[in-house]
Amino acid sequence: MKVEIDSFSGYRIYPSKGKLFVRGDSKVFRFAGSKNASLFLQRKNPRKIAWTQVYRRMHKKGITEEVAKKRSRRTVKHQRGIVGADLATIAARRNQTAAVRSQQRLAAISKAKSEKKEKEVKKAKPAARAPSAPKVSKHQMKGSKTAGR
Repeated sequence: MKVEIDSFSGYRIYPSKGKLFVRGDSKVFRFAGSKNASLFLQRKNPRKIAWTQVYRRMHKKGITEEVAKKRSRRTVKHQRGIVGADLATIAARRNQTAAVRSQQRLAAISKAKSEKKEKEVKKAKPAARAPSAPKVSKHQMKGSKTAGR
């Protein structure tokens, strides 16, 4: 016994039942009853009609077995060192208290300030020794004729 499938609703059509519709391009459509044929000819979308198999499949209706959800693997977090600091250093910094961290910050700031002062002092000394030449603009350096006017 050959059972056909309804072209619109997806229902089974048993032998000697239903309607057959052949379109102009000779494509064959089978319908379980006049209701399905009528809706098809009205160009209704079976996905939007709640009682069709296509609608039920799309909206996950009537699934007898509860399908187990796919288990997604949790990403494993790896801790790695970065350039300039290995993992032990990073862990030590993470475990420091706020007071220790603020003391280190103040010490680093004072050290940087003292180094900056030393550089400024070193820069100032050679500049004082050198004899100062007359100031010349870029325009004069190029040898412009109008620069002296």
